[in-house]
Amino acid sequence: MNLTVERWLRWLPGLRDLTHYQRKNLRPDVLAGLSVAAVALPVSLAYAQLAGFAPVVGLYSTMLPMVVYALLGSSRQLIVGPDAATCAMVAATLAPLAVAGSDEYRSLAVTLTLLAGVFCALAGKFRLGFFADFLSRPILMGLLNGVGINIAISQLGKVTGLTLTGSGAISQLESLYRQIGATHLPTLTLATGALALFGAVKICGPRVPAALAVTVAAVTVSGVFDLARHGVAVVGKLDSVWPGWHAPLLPPPDAIGSLVSGAAAVALISFCSAMSTCRGFAARNGYDIDANREFTALGACDVAAALSQGFAVSGADSRTAVNDAAGGRTRLVSVVAALAVLLVLLLLTGPLALIPVAALGAILIGSALGLMNFRELANLRRYSRAEFYIAVATLAGVVLVGVMEGIVLAVTLALVRFLLRVARPTDNVLGLIPGHDGFYELAHYPAARAVPGLLIYRFESPLTFFNADYFRQRVAQLVAAAGGPVRWVLLDAVSITDSDVTGMLAVKRLEAELRAQRIRLAVAGRAAEFAEWLRQRGLRTADVNITLFASKHEALAAFRAGG
Repeated sequence: MNLTVERWLRWLPGLRDLTHYQRKNLRPDVLAGLSVAAVALPVSLAYAQLAGFAPVVGLYSTMLPMVVYALLGSSRQLIVGPDAATCAMVAATLAPLAVAGSDEYRSLAVTLTLLAGVFCALAGKFRLGFFADFLSRPILMGLLNGVGINIAISQLGKVTGLTLTGSGAISQLESLYRQIGATHLPTLTLATGALALFGAVKICGPRVPAALAVTVAAVTVSGVFDLARHGVAVVGKLDSVWPGWHAPLLPPPDAIGSLVSGAAAVALISFCSAMSTCRGFAARNGYDIDANREFTALGACDVAAALSQGFAVSGADSRTAVNDAAGGRTRLVSVVAALAVLLVLLLLTGPLALIPVAALGAILIGSALGLMNFRELANLRRYSRAEFYIAVATLAGVVLVGVMEGIVLAVTLALVRFLLRVARPTDNVLGLIPGHDGFYELAHYPAARAVPGLLIYRFESPLTFFNADYFRQRVAQLVAAAGGPVRWVLLDAVSITDSDVTGMLAVKRLEAELRAQRIRLAVAGRAAEFAEWLRQRGLRTADVNITLFASKHEALAAFRAGG
């Protein structure tokens, strides 16, 4: 029995915390949970529309995943739920496959969410938590700015009362331009006021949930002035408190690849977003995060969202920040927030029906502006132009051709840049500075001098098939360009962290070429690893005519001794 309990507690770390709950945490946790629910309600309604669903679906995607994460997650503060980037990717994946809001769309969304959950669970099983570092900061910077622009443009129809055509940002802007004269002024006025209130609350009252303030104000104005009678679109009567069942559905065979790749991308982006949030708050509050556990927990949350007839979720930075600011102490905050959302769904569907669609659009535009940080993008250019260009390419790709394509473009550019750096790595010729110990790069230290007859070469990369020929040719070029005859070439192998067969064959060929010129090849550093590599292949160091030294100082002493 004890073993069974321990096994459950190991798989459900939140259960251990909740079963040992201290009553002194109850009041701050309840207050924090209510604060989180106050923010989650309007944001979830708005994000559901962004993803192509009826607003109430956002609440379905909020409740059960929060409870599941409280049991499985390694963060005691992270709040999961609909997220801007994840919702944008869900819409980008499903829009080519079905009409938004249709039963087919809902069924495909359940399939997409289940697949994303399975991918996350498998990644956690195989300990792929290092994928949190897969999307570099420049890629994420370009992605979030691009997603922010896309979200803002996608809501222009809602805040102007127009029906925009086209699925991309450019086509929607063209549609807006053609219809601008037909803008519904009451809708635009309401949206402008809502956006102004959102910004004012963010600036003047950062502790007040801006989305909640806008929602309460919009519902009040909608009810008092009966905006629906004046042509302002409202959410309207909710079809059902409980979600209708939509079974998972596969698209036509030629579109299955799009759904699977979309689910993988949703899993990766939602995981990276969640990790950046929970790591930040964990560091601030002095505890650790298990990346593999997070993958598993997020997968379970997606499965829970699919069973709730919702869509994929991620870590929500705004709601987590509210939890932290409100003084939430334990995982009970998520449970309280989920129960509060459920009570609103059961008892307050009337006020929810009065929410103007334009107000939700204004909330999304305000949230999208929060995703954009062009100042940080400009600062990136000062540190690395190459990474700045990757960030800009990501942003442009997301806006011009779509979220999925933009990510693929960015990752491709990053991989190409990485391969170029591996294929043509930094290298240096080393020398000595009179009166100083150690070896110094001739290119960086003007006082350093090469040792006559000795070429000391450092290749700062693993030696692989990508760069083996380049390595051999570089040594040959440096020998030819030396100011005097070279008797030894000393390879500083400390920075060569690994080598494949092609790399070793390049070293062997280099030794033969140098021996033909009566030049001796020596290796300093990693002598034991090199000797072990030879031994495993039935070779001795004498068989390859390469002298091994434990350090450059030892090799220099042997050279000076006339070795």
